[in-house]
Amino acid sequence: MEQEKKSIMVTWDFSAVSYSALKHAIKMAHIVKNNIILFHVVNDPSEEETARKKIGKNVEEIQKDFGEDVGYVLRQGKIFNEISDFASDEANNINLVIMGTHGMKGGQKLFGSWALRVIAGSSVPFIVVQNEPPAKERYTDIVFPIDFKSENKEKLQWAIFLGKYLNSKIHLYKYPSADKALQKKMNVNLNFAIRFLIQNNIEYEIHSASKPGAAIFQKELLAFSRKIKADMILITTTKHITKVDYIFGAKEQYLLSNSEKIPVMCVNPKSNFAKVGQFMYG
Repeated sequence: MEQEKKSIMVTWDFSAVSYSALKHAIKMAHIVKNNIILFHVVNDPSEEETARKKIGKNVEEIQKDFGEDVGYVLRQGKIFNEISDFASDEANNINLVIMGTHGMKGGQKLFGSWALRVIAGSSVPFIVVQNEPPAKERYTDIVFPIDFKSENKEKLQWAIFLGKYLNSKIHLYKYPSADKALQKKMNVNLNFAIRFLIQNNIEYEIHSASKPGAAIFQKELLAFSRKIKADMILITTTKHITKVDYIFGAKEQYLLSNSEKIPVMCVNPKSNFAKVGQFMYG
C-alpha cells in the first residue's frame, strides 16, 4: 500500500510574509515531494465565510501564478492552539510548518513572542522566514549550533533530513566553554553529530565561536551565518518556556527575528529520542 504523501503547512494571514513562506514551501515541496496546505485561523465564526472566500481566491491565484495546486484549512479559535494542534495531529500528516514573521521592528516585537508561543506547542518543526527564498535551486548551507545540552541530538535528525533531501552542507558551530565538564559534554554532542553525518554521507564543516556566553554566542553565530550566506539556522527551542520568556523574550526570539533575515528551523525538545533512527541510518 502506497504511503500517504506528507504536507508542508504554511501559516496564512494574507500578508506579504505569508507569500514569502509560501515560496519557501514551494521550493522545498518540489525537493521532498510534499503537498502544500495553507492554514488560516479566524478569531470569530462571523469572519469564517469572508476568510474562506478570500483564501479560496488565493488558491486560484497561486495555481495561476505558480502552477501549484495547494490545499487550505480554515479553523476558528486562538492561533496559539489551532496551528500547533493541527500540525501535531498525526492524522494530518504534516511534515513541517513554514511561518512568516515580520521581525522585531517597533510594535512588531510582540509578534516575535507570538511566533515562539505557536512553535513551542508543536511536535513538528517550524521554519520561520522573513524574506523570499534565494533564486538558487537548493538550500546549500545550514548552520547547526552545538552546545553542551542533550537536546542537540534531537535536532540532528533534521540536519540529516536537510542534508540528504536538500543536499545541504551542515556547518557545525561550537559553543566555547572554559568549564571542562561542559566542554566535555559539548564534545560528546559534536562527535555524535559528526558520526551520523558521516554515516549518511552528508558534507559538513566544523567552526567555533571565540567567546563563551549565550548572548555573545548568538551574535557570533549570526555573524558567521551572514559571512557564509547561510540558507538556514537549525535550533532547538527552550525546553520549558515560561510566561516570562514570552514577555521579555526567550533566547530564540533573537534568532527567529534576526536582522539578517536568515530562515530559522525550530525543533522542540521531546521527552524521548526514539524516532531519530529513521533519519540516521541508510
